[in-house]
Amino acid sequence: MPTAWQRAPHDPTRVTARWSEGDIPKANVRRSNFARALPKGRARIVFESNVLLPIRHQQVERLAPTRNERPLTCRSVASQESFGADDGRVTRPRVLFICGSLNQTTQLHDVARALGGVAACFTPFYGAAYVTLMRRLGLLESTIGGDKLRGRCLDYLHRNELTIDLDGVGGHYDLIVTCTDVALPENAEGTPLIVVQEGILDPPGLTFELVRRFPGRLPRWFAGTSATGLSAKYQRFCVASQGYRDLFVARGADPARVVVTGIPNFDDCAAFLDNDFPHRGYALVCSSDARETFKLHDRSAFIRRALRIAGRRELIFKLHPNERAGRARREIAQLAPGALVFSEGPTNHMIANCSVLITEWSSVAFVGIALGKEVHSSHPMSELRRLMPEQNGTAAQCIARVCEESLRTKAHRQVESEVAA
Repeated sequence: MPTAWQRAPHDPTRVTARWSEGDIPKANVRRSNFARALPKGRARIVFESNVLLPIRHQQVERLAPTRNERPLTCRSVASQESFGADDGRVTRPRVLFICGSLNQTTQLHDVARALGGVAACFTPFYGAAYVTLMRRLGLLESTIGGDKLRGRCLDYLHRNELTIDLDGVGGHYDLIVTCTDVALPENAEGTPLIVVQEGILDPPGLTFELVRRFPGRLPRWFAGTSATGLSAKYQRFCVASQGYRDLFVARGADPARVVVTGIPNFDDCAAFLDNDFPHRGYALVCSSDARETFKLHDRSAFIRRALRIAGRRELIFKLHPNERAGRARREIAQLAPGALVFSEGPTNHMIANCSVLITEWSSVAFVGIALGKEVHSSHPMSELRRLMPEQNGTAAQCIARVCEESLRTKAHRQVESEVAA
């Protein structure tokens, strides 16, 4: 592995990367028998001995299948490798990636591709026991903790044949890389943690001030993504830009732990210009899931605003993947009957081909700004430009180097502990 990153002397928290094409490690993907279609409903997985575990044939608690469900056996070729081997073979560090939305999941997959020489496992988002209970009661369906988005994440992991350790039950990880710290699982305690910023944040409000003032009494997720970075439980927090680093530090994050790396899905927006989306020169409206996440939102006023901005241009709506598409289509048909509506499709390619982008609180505003589009957002444009993610094209590699540094630090400490003993 070449030395692909270095810390700039004038700024010890900024990571830069220099790569040639041959230096970038290939994806380290291992096929698992778990990568089969799960039955509909709540599939329970039986983890048999020696699956995803580094210690000899340690047994994981068996979960009885619910009625009308067939137990699934999760066996991975990881069990055929040198995890926890006691015959002198070198073991690879075990890294768990806690995913979330498709944006968060694809970003962490990019990091895993860049992080060579590790045994990477993936899981949909999960939290403490009370989060699991809330999910089973159906209280989290509009969030990454709900069954709907967990299912989408699992579908992605299956399609890409990634090794899955559902909810990290395998344990014994050397490093955990997660998409957020607003809710952390109990079994992550004691393991080095790297947090990767997803994108734009919820604007801070009263709930944010309450969470910051009473950190031990209110859960961080109560304030949404505005509370990102406040856990102080991570070794490193990889953020999109210097502007975001300043923002997180101002909100209370430890400056020694916040590292500017860029974030993978927003570090090379120019690449989106190469696409085959057939439309050109239109006004694109990227809607939000504000109502689904219990925020105030006047959809009728938003559509009328889009019509005024679009003028004579063709109007295209791209619906948020988490919103109720049927309701959104009916509202658009009533007020903008001539508009095209897409519930799926490559949003970034649509932005690349538009002449004007209209959104509210979405991260896609960054793509429009990077591509020089006319952008209308509920965030102040000056603030968006200050926070703009770095266009370095190497964010995944930079984050991977941060992970490698953490793994080396842990290994050195283990050696020192053994020598001292």
